[in-house]
Amino acid sequence: MRVLIAVAAPLLRAGLVRVVESAGMEIAAEAGDGEELLRKTRGHRPDVAVLDAGMLDAARTIRAELADVALLVLADRADSAHLSGLGTAGVGYLLTDRITEFERLTDAIREVARGGSVLDPAVVGRVLERRRHAEPLGALTGREREVLAGMAEGESNRGIARRLFVSERAIERHITAIFAKLGVRASEDAHRRVLAVLAYLRAV
Repeated sequence: MRVLIAVAAPLLRAGLVRVVESAGMEIAAEAGDGEELLRKTRGHRPDVAVLDAGMLDAARTIRAELADVALLVLADRADSAHLSGLGTAGVGYLLTDRITEFERLTDAIREVARGGSVLDPAVVGRVLERRRHAEPLGALTGREREVLAGMAEGESNRGIARRLFVSERAIERHITAIFAKLGVRASEDAHRRVLAVLAYLRAV
């Protein structure tokens, strides 16, 4: 297996080279920035490119041009936005503090080379957290969120209207829209305002 190591920090790059070589893999090339990563990937066509998160623009270009090159991204913090535009097959994402566990790193390289995906548990947690916050409040506008927050704080329609400098009729329209977007329907057993507030509290 041929691996390209693209990491800006020279000492870290040298350490990764030693780990990869000790696992019986071949170093196809090394790169210190995104431009060099892109050029050497095009020239050497490695099986896997291991890169730091500062080179993601180049990684997205590689993914678009050379989809057969697997990518393993190393980052110092969990940010699911780093994965945007990379897809999932043949893509991995590890936090840099995990690379001290050499077997985890080399296993991740082999997995993405097979076309699999590897996600650091911290990134998975961040994705799930964002999804939890997005559902069910993601459909609400900014003003509707403000109105719902006021409802959760126990404000009356009049109080919310005064705070937001709008009419009570406007607040009533916003609340009707909130109920519709949250799927809260009137029933004999539940109060819609309470159900909407509960949905808000679960998501914040």
